[in-house]
Amino acid sequence: MSKIIEKEEVAPNIHRVVFDAPKIARKVKPGQFVIVIPDEFGERTPFTVADWDSERGTITIFFLEVGVSTMKLAKMGPGDCVHTLVGPLGKPTKIEKFGTVVLGGGCYGLGAIYPLARAFKEAGNKVIVVTEGRTRYVLFNLKRLQEVADEMIITTSDGSLGIKGHAHDAVRMLVERGEKIDHVHFVGCTYMMMTGSKTTKELNIPIVVSLAALMVDGTGMCGCCRVIVGGETKFACVDGPDFDGHLVDWEIVAARAGAYVPEENLAYQFYKMREDDTSHAKCECQEEVQ
Repeated sequence: MSKIIEKEEVAPNIHRVVFDAPKIARKVKPGQFVIVIPDEFGERTPFTVADWDSERGTITIFFLEVGVSTMKLAKMGPGDCVHTLVGPLGKPTKIEKFGTVVLGGGCYGLGAIYPLARAFKEAGNKVIVVTEGRTRYVLFNLKRLQEVADEMIITTSDGSLGIKGHAHDAVRMLVERGEKIDHVHFVGCTYMMMTGSKTTKELNIPIVVSLAALMVDGTGMCGCCRVIVGGETKFACVDGPDFDGHLVDWEIVAARAGAYVPEENLAYQFYKMREDDTSHAKCECQEEVQ
């Protein structure tokens, strides 16, 4: 088991959790993820590591409360222990000096792109961060992103903050103003990454996307997270999560992402009506390292 050190709701239904996980904190690299099981009946859910402190021995994740397992995690607080915390998993993001790098984040991706922005900046790149949200109230982590970015562009669908539009609109705007973009990396919902890939393909700009495919074991054994990239079957957990967005079969990604939505909604409503279980374990906690 692993203990929660800090927990807060940073936006409606979006939560930040800091775990005591010294072994993972020493080994994790930008782009990697962990799998969390909130209790013995919970699902194995992957979360991108949004930050870490190797000296303090902690890692940070952000997550959106959408199903039963994330609902259980959202109800926990400092001192509570999750049943399992495994990581770091997946291949680290390829960090090198490209020139001008645009990082797009939406939803949980606003947390996930922070270590990428920091790493690309340290590698000598000009880093432009683009954030996306339906409205200003779902945006978070903006101050931290601003600290590591050379420029930050905020977009909202309703125009309540920043530019009215989406992350891919900001990329097109940058090109139109004469910015030479050498590399793009998007982390967020399927629609955001798909439209970003379509736009950058039209503009002939390389893009990497971080695919949050459905997973079970996270080690390449079950094949649940398979995606089609460049006509070949890949496993998001071990071959990714980063892939060339221009080669991803987005129709299959979208179909698989929505495969269990009706069942997830039913389960969520059922558990939501149950009495809150406040008997989270207070224990000697430890995390499992791959």
